[in-house]
Amino acid sequence: MKISTLGAPVALLAAVALTLSACAANETGNPGAGSSSSPTAERTLAGKGASSMSAAQQKWIADYQSAHAGVTVNYSPDGSGAGRLAFASGAVQYAGSDRPLKDEELGAGKFGMCTADSSALDLPVYVSPIAVVFNVDGIKDLRLDPDTLAGIFAGKITTWNDAKIAATNPDATLPNAAITAVHRSDDSGTTNNFTDYLHTAAPTVWTEAASDAFPAAFGGESAKGTSAVVDAVAKGTNMIGYADASAAGNLGHAQLRVGNQWLSPTAEAAATIVDASTQIPGRGEHDLALTLNRKAEGVYPAVLVSYALVCQTYKNAQDAELVKDYLGYAASTEGQQAAAAAAGSAPLSAAMQAKVKAAIDSIK
Repeated sequence: MKISTLGAPVALLAAVALTLSACAANETGNPGAGSSSSPTAERTLAGKGASSMSAAQQKWIADYQSAHAGVTVNYSPDGSGAGRLAFASGAVQYAGSDRPLKDEELGAGKFGMCTADSSALDLPVYVSPIAVVFNVDGIKDLRLDPDTLAGIFAGKITTWNDAKIAATNPDATLPNAAITAVHRSDDSGTTNNFTDYLHTAAPTVWTEAASDAFPAAFGGESAKGTSAVVDAVAKGTNMIGYADASAAGNLGHAQLRVGNQWLSPTAEAAATIVDASTQIPGRGEHDLALTLNRKAEGVYPAVLVSYALVCQTYKNAQDAELVKDYLGYAASTEGQQAAAAAAGSAPLSAAMQAKVKAAIDSIK
């Protein structure tokens, strides 16, 4: 996994917080070769959503601009919830979401850019581990089992020298200091995935179901967006939080216990979760929403899969063409490798790439 210094991801996320923009050309080079035809008119493609994949989106846009002049791509990393709302209202042609749309969110006529008889598709394009980041006096390495981690974020374990933390860190000199746990203040797919992991792995401690909003009753400190969580942990004392690993910088990364293994948030440990998971039943042929298998052997369990939310059929054929071309590049082998290099994400397997390509090709 590529782990960069703290300053770079925070500066990157701040720089793209309003928009990630790039101009592109009508050439048929590799970037953007995801559809059978290339955009020919000067057009703008707008997206909004998950801040977790800001670095990947910036890289995809940079690559796309080198091959497609006349096309401007904007991606505003305002969070998964904001992305879903913008896509539903018709403000953007696609959205990024760290969770798939729920059954009740789907349906014909619910999305402004889609035709009245069209619903949306969930297309997995970005896979990344969620790092449990910490900044604790005198501690460089930290191991946390599921019950202990859940207890910390539920406000049930409140000091760093608690016996449960000491039990899995026998060689550490843990400070007798209060724990400050930082969570997202905005509706977040990262929070949804993190709380889904806690509920799956430690259901007797984390009794709440997975949720985009962190449970207010559990307390802790809140921060809006990935970069703000990382910044709060970095600048505080005796802090812990959770963030997409690509943005976690040089903060400490806790190891999580899976069975008898202690796993770090690496792309390699996260990569197999997609193929170990199952598609949500009852959806359309090309909807690739997944129920993640967080208990698979050897799989780092706190993983997020970010989806591109798109129309099955767009009202505007040129919008469909742009979406197919840009996301076709993002989901391609080249695009996935580019994101892995830029953001430390886990590339989709060949099998999942084929499914995503077929889904993109079906967009009208």
